[in-house]
Amino acid sequence: MAARALLQREPRRTMTPSAALDAKQYDRAYFDQWYRRRGIGDARRLARKAALAVATAEYHLERPIRTVLDIGCGEGVWFMALRKLRPVRYLGFDSSEYAIERYGRTRNLRFARFGDFAQLRPCPPVDLLVCSDVMHYLATRELDRGLPGLAELCGGVSFLETFTREDRAEGDEDAFQPRPAGFYRKRFERVGFTPLGSHCWLSPALRHAATALEIPG
Repeated sequence: MAARALLQREPRRTMTPSAALDAKQYDRAYFDQWYRRRGIGDARRLARKAALAVATAEYHLERPIRTVLDIGCGEGVWFMALRKLRPVRYLGFDSSEYAIERYGRTRNLRFARFGDFAQLRPCPPVDLLVCSDVMHYLATRELDRGLPGLAELCGGVSFLETFTREDRAEGDEDAFQPRPAGFYRKRFERVGFTPLGSHCWLSPALRHAATALEIPG
């Protein structure tokens, strides 16, 4: 799937949920259209997201982050944003053959679909897990298959940027799933994530260490 190309958000995710969506092409033309020509993939916006995610993870880990896993990484633009902040070990996965072929070696990107994380465990739990602009394009079956794997692979904080039918935005609506926010909250919490706000979720491993007022509610 590609990201929902939102005016106030960065379009970038490319994990297709089913054979029906495989017809949607996440090739160079797609990234050129949504990232470059339309000016939505703004580097300053991405830098703010990365700074938020890094600061939140380091606050709860009480140390600098060292490892990042980006699921649905597109062209791996988080790699560049994060490297400006920390010398992290970054690993990205995406189902865009174009993105993997073009940037796989230089940005450490590999091919996988979201549902593959039902079994795929490519690394130990990471300090920061990123899954941005992905899940609102997934079929429910695909989402439910892969989501428990994300919880297992996160040892610190996850940045799970996801949009819902309550949100107002413009851009790539192809295959967007207009689900209510509660649909995602229920699933994230069911696999062990704890909400922190601003798309950040505390891993199951750190939940016991959080104080009462650090958790919205």
